[in-house]
Amino acid sequence: MKSDAKSLVISVPEPRSLDLIFTPRKLAELQERYNLIETTVDVFDALDEEVLAKVKYVIGQPPISSDTLGKMKLLRAVLNVESNLLDNMPYDEVFARGIHVVTTGSVFAMPVAEMGLGLALDLARGITQADSSFKAGTETWGGDSNTSARLLSGADVGVIGFGDLGRAMNRLLKGFRCNIRVYDPWMPPSILLDYQVTPSSLEDVLQQSDFIFVMAAVTTENQGFLGAEEFAQMRSGAAFILLSRADVVNFDDMLDAVERGQIVAASDVFPQEPLPADHRARRIPGFIGSAHRAGALDVAFKQMGDMVLEDLDLMDRGLPPMRCKRAERETVSRMRSRPVDKN
Repeated sequence: MKSDAKSLVISVPEPRSLDLIFTPRKLAELQERYNLIETTVDVFDALDEEVLAKVKYVIGQPPISSDTLGKMKLLRAVLNVESNLLDNMPYDEVFARGIHVVTTGSVFAMPVAEMGLGLALDLARGITQADSSFKAGTETWGGDSNTSARLLSGADVGVIGFGDLGRAMNRLLKGFRCNIRVYDPWMPPSILLDYQVTPSSLEDVLQQSDFIFVMAAVTTENQGFLGAEEFAQMRSGAAFILLSRADVVNFDDMLDAVERGQIVAASDVFPQEPLPADHRARRIPGFIGSAHRAGALDVAFKQMGDMVLEDLDLMDRGLPPMRCKRAERETVSRMRSRPVDKN
């Protein structure tokens, strides 16, 4: 293929990098197949008009103004490798022109689910607490150390949000023969039944679960929707595991519920990252913190590059992208997850 016949790709994957999301072999393939221009978010809008006019694909999701979009006459797709779909472009114009907006966020589903399973088992069996006591020489032995322990096997489990994360969590929990209730107002009951889970109201999930996994993305409708009233409905001693985004929870209300002994909890996400050194989440018993690391595995990042290359190939052949998850015109502008600033 002659160089001038190659499609033009603008790469602006911040905070990712091409080296992070592509293996050396796959990156070489990308560079061989396309004219690749690497730039940064702060200068994207200022690219030369002749360059913008030739762009077919964008890797990343930089802010795109209506004016800039109008200059990108050949644009076919924006391939988001940040994972959160961002409210930073005129989606009505994008969809009206038939431009695909897709995300590789599904690569994080299984890594996050596995971390969630680990946190749930830790809360159920007091693993971290027992290890700390052992190292301090204050441990208790045998049954004396299990006064509040419980089994995940056969437990009543609630899942809030049944997108990629919730479905991955469901696959892992099947081996524990749990009774799984799911609350997801964007999901038809028949689809939930196909996954052999019970479609449920939020109240039923809160009131009838020993373990609750929060996997819901942040939207315009659900910011802070789990607060003091919701935590008060939970079973005494229930385990609450927050894995998606902190903004769906009133974090102070959650910690209050932990401090008064209503629940135990674990979280991989926080309203401020990193948390201040003196934040009470770092010291209260009954809470386990993980520094937003559940999905941040090299194997997941490299899967992003594979997905991007496969969908580029499909679109080059006049087919729709299939590996990445496509943004939907009805919901994309309602997403409110904050962009990440660290991989």
